[in-house]
Amino acid sequence: MSFDWLKRYLPRGLYGRAALILILPVVALQLVVSVVFIQRHFDGVTRAMTATAAREITLVLAARATGTEIGQADAIARALDLRLTPEAGVLAQDYRRWFDLTGTVVIATFRATLPDLAAVHLTDDRVLTLHLAPASGPLAVTLDRRRVSATNPHQLFVNMLFFGGLMTLIAFIYLRNQLRPIARLAEAAEAFGRGRIISYKPAGAAEVRIAGTAFLDMRARIERQIEQRTLMLSGVSHDLRTPLTRLKLGLSMIEDDDRDAMQRDVTEMSRMIDEFLSFARGASEGEPEATDPIALIRQLVADHQRAERPVELVQVEGTGTVMLRPGPIRRAVDNLIGNAVRHGTRAEVTVTLTDRALRIRVEDDGPGIPPDARGEAVRPFVRLDTARNQNVAAGLAPGVGLGLAIATDIARAHGGTLRLGESASLGGLRADIVIGR
Repeated sequence: MSFDWLKRYLPRGLYGRAALILILPVVALQLVVSVVFIQRHFDGVTRAMTATAAREITLVLAARATGTEIGQADAIARALDLRLTPEAGVLAQDYRRWFDLTGTVVIATFRATLPDLAAVHLTDDRVLTLHLAPASGPLAVTLDRRRVSATNPHQLFVNMLFFGGLMTLIAFIYLRNQLRPIARLAEAAEAFGRGRIISYKPAGAAEVRIAGTAFLDMRARIERQIEQRTLMLSGVSHDLRTPLTRLKLGLSMIEDDDRDAMQRDVTEMSRMIDEFLSFARGASEGEPEATDPIALIRQLVADHQRAERPVELVQVEGTGTVMLRPGPIRRAVDNLIGNAVRHGTRAEVTVTLTDRALRIRVEDDGPGIPPDARGEAVRPFVRLDTARNQNVAAGLAPGVGLGLAIATDIARAHGGTLRLGESASLGGLRADIVIGR
């Protein structure tokens, strides 16, 4: 039997689930104790007390039926704290309030022990009236309700609610201290996944401390790897700039027909070095800040349009700001637009901002990327020449296989992802940068 439908109604947070784990057993225990107590205490005690009162009433009725003087029978009734009142007619309908827990037991016991009983009226917690129909005539017997029922039955529920709430509060305070280190670890891990480093110190139970220490070690290793990659690529790119500069100076003095081709090669090498540096920097520039992504993309599209590239911002939805690194996000979208106009004849950009996520979509009318090759396309230095044409468009030279890798790296550093698909409107590649808010 599947309980997947129940997941929609359960809390998703750690504190909510912990509270549910605490409250459910306490409530279940209190309900079981209440049912058992009502059945075995209220039920049993009420039956015994009602049976005793019924025997006393039977004694008084027997005294009246055997010819005993009415005054003597009334004296016996007064001694037993019973008040007898003759009636003109007989009532035949019982009455009790709906919340009277022991009323049904009282009525059932009286009916089982008093053969002349016509009706039982339980009007309040103080007085009980029995309407009898003996041979001597209709008679009403009034007695104290406390003689047939245990007093203050509501105290059970008061005690249940009070002590149940007290136990839950104490347990939740203790459990909150155990959950707080887990919440802090989750916060530190989420921040690191979004490219931010926050202070974290392992605390809590032994298992949580072990997990926290492992997270710190993992974070340190990743930071060292990122730093080493950045230093390596930056160093290589920096060292290559010196001979490139000398080549440019030497080419400027050559008067030959091959000089233009050689200069184009040097320019291409310089552009490749710039892409290597962009990949090395990744999303490490600056700290996240409240950024208006729509204004950022508008400015980027305007810059491409001034360069006479076929780029258009076709749709904008939502308003607001998102915690972003403006420089890396601009670089990621710029790479996607560059790929789009390089492999197609036009590019369309869409920005959608909702309460939960930011989506930046770039579409082109090029050949696209086959579904089975999209995972390979986002890897560094991979060029899918068979899937994407090599036509140089809009003044852009063929890529070196880092555009999608840079965009993927930047999206992941913001806690998001890069999704590739097929454009429904243009038929080419659709690239979505999706970042949660």
